[in-house]
Amino acid sequence: MSTPAALATTYAAAFPQERGWSAGEIAGLLAAPGAILAGDATSFVLGRVTLDEAEILTLATHPDHRREGRAGAALDAFHTAAAAAGAQTAFLEVAEDNAAARALYAARGYAQAGRRPGYYSRGGQPPAAALILTRLLR
Repeated sequence: MSTPAALATTYAAAFPQERGWSAGEIAGLLAAPGAILAGDATSFVLGRVTLDEAEILTLATHPDHRREGRAGAALDAFHTAAAAAGAQTAFLEVAEDNAAARALYAARGYAQAGRRPGYYSRGGQPPAAALILTRLLR
């Protein structure tokens, strides 16, 4: 079941080096206008639609369920829901050093639209740049 608590658990497992999102924070995001949750508690995309743009806030897959196609399925479902809500384009930020995520997004038609140097802290390591990726939904 995709409760905020289950989503928070998956997020924490997927990103152990980051501060997790609490169940309350996730519930707040889900309650916001234009919020879209696609997938399930094992792999999900959480985003929002504002006017004609869809922003992916996070895509998280529990490590026990990686390489099962769940992230791609959740991303496809997000695209469908966002387009149905009126979005023309989707965008997101991804760490430049996250090769697996970049490959997933490239396979789904995302292209780089920008770069933010030093965006993601790496706890004692040099920070990683954020790549801004976009794709058309229609």
